[in-house]
Amino acid sequence: MKKLLLSLAIFASISSVKAQLPDGSIAPDFTVSAYQSWLSAAGMNSDGTYKLYDYLDAGYTVFLDVSATWCGPCWNHHLTGALDELYVNHGPAGQLGVSASTTDNVMVIWLDGDGTTADATMLDGNGSIGNWIEPNATLGQIPFPMANPVTATANQINDGYNIAYFPTIYKICPNRVVTEVGQLTADGFYATVGSCPPPATEAADVIMMSYDADTYICTGSSHTPEVTIQNNGTTNLTSATVTITQGGNTVSTGTYTGNLATYGIATITCTPIANPSSGAMVATVTTAGDAVLSNGVINTTLTVYTAAAAPLAQDFTSTAFPYAEYKVSSATGTNWTYNTGRMKFDCFNYSAGSKGDLSIEPVNLSSLTDPSLSFDVAYRGYSAANPEDDKLEVFVSTNCGTTWTSVYNKQGVNLSTGDTLATSFTPATAADWRTETVSLAAFAGQTEVFVKYVGTSDFGNNMYIDNINISSATSLGENELVSLNVYPNPASTEVNVSFEAKNADYSVKLVDLQGRVIANQNLSNLNGTQVISIPTSTVAKGSYIVSITSNGMTSTKSVVIK
Repeated sequence: MKKLLLSLAIFASISSVKAQLPDGSIAPDFTVSAYQSWLSAAGMNSDGTYKLYDYLDAGYTVFLDVSATWCGPCWNHHLTGALDELYVNHGPAGQLGVSASTTDNVMVIWLDGDGTTADATMLDGNGSIGNWIEPNATLGQIPFPMANPVTATANQINDGYNIAYFPTIYKICPNRVVTEVGQLTADGFYATVGSCPPPATEAADVIMMSYDADTYICTGSSHTPEVTIQNNGTTNLTSATVTITQGGNTVSTGTYTGNLATYGIATITCTPIANPSSGAMVATVTTAGDAVLSNGVINTTLTVYTAAAAPLAQDFTSTAFPYAEYKVSSATGTNWTYNTGRMKFDCFNYSAGSKGDLSIEPVNLSSLTDPSLSFDVAYRGYSAANPEDDKLEVFVSTNCGTTWTSVYNKQGVNLSTGDTLATSFTPATAADWRTETVSLAAFAGQTEVFVKYVGTSDFGNNMYIDNINISSATSLGENELVSLNVYPNPASTEVNVSFEAKNADYSVKLVDLQGRVIANQNLSNLNGTQVISIPTSTVAKGSYIVSITSNGMTSTKSVVIK
């Protein structure tokens, strides 16, 4: 069912180029007409038309469902009656089908977002998968407006809201701020209403919406705060003052002057911070007569990078992610996420073209003679018949991210670590993973090296990374590196180390992250497949490195003792 959206040509032009509107965006206004004949004299203007901003200005939280009449998941959610129940219990007082005991603070608008079928008669079951306006006896006549806009209007709304897949369900607060909420129950939808700020009621009230400047900074760089504010007052905002504090001290200021209407937004660039330091910051905006000071404050954290000493090992065991100096970012709002001891990029749900970055802490390579990066990857495609090109790239920067050099790029079948899977992929065994090794010799001697993992979805299936290691390279060769395996991982009573020996002497060690040798086995004149067991029942819980040394060169792999 998941791939139905992309298999239909009438939706391909949308899903291949867009990503959903990021949370926190400002909703574009639109006007649509209800398709239902029984709503021809309904609505705020009693003529069957519905203008988004009319309801927002009246203090309603609007739930916008953008679906398609041919969309199976859309139909299935429609049949749950969740939006119907939400509207009946919380919709505008006095409207058709709304309970007399309504809370009177919610509006629901449904529309057919497929512009190629929008002009046809589809909502009553003519050519679609069901009668949308009267889906069954239990739901009866749907009381909230279901719009079947003409192609131009449907496409305009799709563009304004960056519709990438059906259904897309947004919550739009009275202050016009958008959040994608997805398919919920009626109670689930209503529970999100409380996160909306109250409608504007005071003459003077300014809100701090967001801190927009990148808060990750390299040593020696200045930092220029940038914030977005919103007028939540009933009169136009003509001036406002922004103050940035750190440790109770003012480190930057900014001002707004102009004529900002109610719910209007403005971006303010503040004075640069010449010598920034890591730590919590508070951004505050106020205006003369500000009636609600609490909504004019936002907290953030400034991080000034400090390069970690090599070797570096990250197995993502700690659940306290994001770790210090680790950063996830995405222009499309489709980030890498922490996933129980590993990092995940959700190509199964992220629409084609969605991209996310994961930057790990910078590392000082000056102590490594031949630096190398290794990491574990797990990925399966979704369709064997129509393979997707989900992509994983690794980039390196030595100038704080000003420029990046590509060191790894695999996608589709070349990235895959197993057969295609028509359900959401979650790695379950060691066989789902593959270790990748990348030379960092070109960056030897650099004292601040940044490594960034970039995932790009082709709407295929999930990719994962784990066990990132930056250490000296090995002379064991590519074939031996591929065959090196450490299991079980995590381990408890023992760690098994398997590798292919080549008529040589080998030293196998278990080392903690401070470089202390916990166990060591020296083995002479080995050849062929080897399995070395290291007892760990008395080893403290935590992260360790297994190293194999031969002919003066070393190969490493992370392991967790639990």
